[in-house]
Amino acid sequence: MKSKFIALLGLVILASCKQNKEAVQEKEVKKEFAVFGDSISNEKALTAAQMLAKYQTLKTGDTLAVKFTTKINEICQNKGCWMTLDLGQDQQAFVKFKDYGFFVPMNAQNREVVVEGKAFIEETPVAELKHYAEDEGKSKEAIDSIKTPKKELKFLAHGVLIAK
Repeated sequence: MKSKFIALLGLVILASCKQNKEAVQEKEVKKEFAVFGDSISNEKALTAAQMLAKYQTLKTGDTLAVKFTTKINEICQNKGCWMTLDLGQDQQAFVKFKDYGFFVPMNAQNREVVVEGKAFIEETPVAELKHYAEDEGKSKEAIDSIKTPKKELKFLAHGVLIAK
């Protein structure tokens, strides 16, 4: 009788340990995000490396509806009206927001982000590059050194999630 009680007690302890472990794992997986623009989820988002591979298949004028997750490099310091996202291999995507309809916090650099929208490649004119350099707070010398248009990986987001 005593051995049955000990065996039963052991099973109860093992079951409770397993449940606690699962609860801890569930908490680790769930991240909280602030939502900007359309409400989107972080499910089935491509990685930065996968997104870079997709960009490498695009030509100027192509568009691709996609969702990916990465880290924020820079944000417009005037309003939060654009940001750059890390794609790895010293590449980044320049992100604007659909219809200029929302902005992101200006202090969200280095946070995890999920964006959903359209990826494309575009040649950015010199005047626009200088405007963005001003938004970043670059020096007059750095701004004046911009002399040629730049082919860029761009993204028009309709929804953004930023990790809290």
